[in-house]
Amino acid sequence: MKTNFLKFRFAVLAIAAVTLFVSCSKDDDNPAPPAEMPKDIVEVAVSDARFSILVEAVSKANLVSALQGDGPFTVFAPTNDAFNALFAQLGVSGIADLDAATLTPILLNHVVAGNIKSSDISTGYVSTLNATDPAQSGVQVFVEKGSGVMVDGSKVIIADVMASNGVIHAIDKVILPANVVNHAINNSNFSILVQAVVKAGLVEALSGTGPFTVFAPTNDAFNALFTALGVSGIDALTAEQLTPILLYHVVPGNVRSNQVSSGSVPTLKDGSNLNVNVSNMGVNINGSVNVIATDVQGSNGVIHVIDAVLVP
Repeated sequence: MKTNFLKFRFAVLAIAAVTLFVSCSKDDDNPAPPAEMPKDIVEVAVSDARFSILVEAVSKANLVSALQGDGPFTVFAPTNDAFNALFAQLGVSGIADLDAATLTPILLNHVVAGNIKSSDISTGYVSTLNATDPAQSGVQVFVEKGSGVMVDGSKVIIADVMASNGVIHAIDKVILPANVVNHAINNSNFSILVQAVVKAGLVEALSGTGPFTVFAPTNDAFNALFTALGVSGIDALTAEQLTPILLYHVVPGNVRSNQVSSGSVPTLKDGSNLNVNVSNMGVNINGSVNVIATDVQGSNGVIHVIDAVLVP
């Protein structure tokens, strides 16, 4: 009886061993497929039909290898609808009508260094890779985070599309490099300044080649001026009154904060200079106006924010 029980156990073990051997042999004949390599930013865009025009533009601008680099990059990626709206605005039929020299700064204006996910985004200016001078930071975009995320007036419609070398956020409008006027338009804190520039007829002049350095008063600064003058707002001032005041805030050249020094600085208002004082406390203009934010870089100059309106 005992002998028969032992024989039964050996038979079971033998069957199990054969089964295991056959199973392992089948696994060896059909190895698991290798894990798919993560896609880089360009490959992610190529795999999504909504970005086909963006891919065409990146290829024409010879930026494919750059955007396949280590990065990391954060790309605000315009959809096909966004590009088609741009073509209508420019009066062109498509990418074929734009050369690489035109496309390159536009595309780089959508790329920011770093891996910035939606949870990391906060309101403020951020430099893009669109830099005309390698010694300076690139043209900036104004990112505004509220119920959603806006970038220079373009809305993020899909966030956090992850890639091996960064992240993509899809947007509904192509972000053209902002000049000093566009920067003011894109930031609601400068809405009164924009009204003044429009009323004075200076939009075209300040949208020109420049470069310009603009000391930009905030809305609070303008409201303090209105109180001092005893007026209700911009509507109470004429273009003739506004023009010399606004030109007094503009200095020739692209003068960034690390280039500012104490002294007298000529403005675009004929014969009028600013008295700039640089100290450990910061930068002061004409003894009473403080620079409260610096180096908002545009395509035709730079903006420094001030806390009061400069009156000639």
